[in-house]
Amino acid sequence: MELKVINTAGHDVGTLQVNDEVFNREYNEALVHQVVTAFLANARQGTRAQKTRGEVAKSTKKPWRQKGTGRARAGAASSPLWRGGGRIFPNRPDENFSQKINRKMYRGALASILSQLVRDTRFVVADSIALETPKTKGFVTILSNMSLSNDTVLVVVNELTEDLFLASRNLSNVLVLESHQVNPYSLLRCNKVVFERKAVEDLQEQWV
Repeated sequence: MELKVINTAGHDVGTLQVNDEVFNREYNEALVHQVVTAFLANARQGTRAQKTRGEVAKSTKKPWRQKGTGRARAGAASSPLWRGGGRIFPNRPDENFSQKINRKMYRGALASILSQLVRDTRFVVADSIALETPKTKGFVTILSNMSLSNDTVLVVVNELTEDLFLASRNLSNVLVLESHQVNPYSLLRCNKVVFERKAVEDLQEQWV
């Protein structure tokens, strides 16, 4: 299939022949959900920690005598049943949240998402995205020319230059990545996705 290519002024400059295996695949919602869930799980640091009843800073003295008060029996203020007490099954820093995803599944999910973006006209191919100066104003002008200034945008380039990095880092609605950094979550979290022509070619080489 062919995709339209535009320049930084927003004008058509030709077409790009792309692989149907990458950009014209059926959308597999179950696969995409599984891969995105695993991607987010693998990004977790697992550094949270909670204390057991033996680790909380509470007195070990029995709060009141066993019988005769009319209240329930209590042995220590560190009981998990009490406010401020320990946790019965506490989270530990060494907890492992990672999930295994096969390479074929990961690539299939990426291709499924890219294909759906193309069908929804949310995928844009730019001939080249280059800045002469590291000015945010210049980058905003490029996005405006492409009719992307009002959307959350993922910009994928073949090589992230220092000028482009500096010009885009202050824009909260724009994420700039290199082609090898593209992942299912970043593709889904943005309304529009812009790929440089070279980035598209580089991405397709991964499927060869």
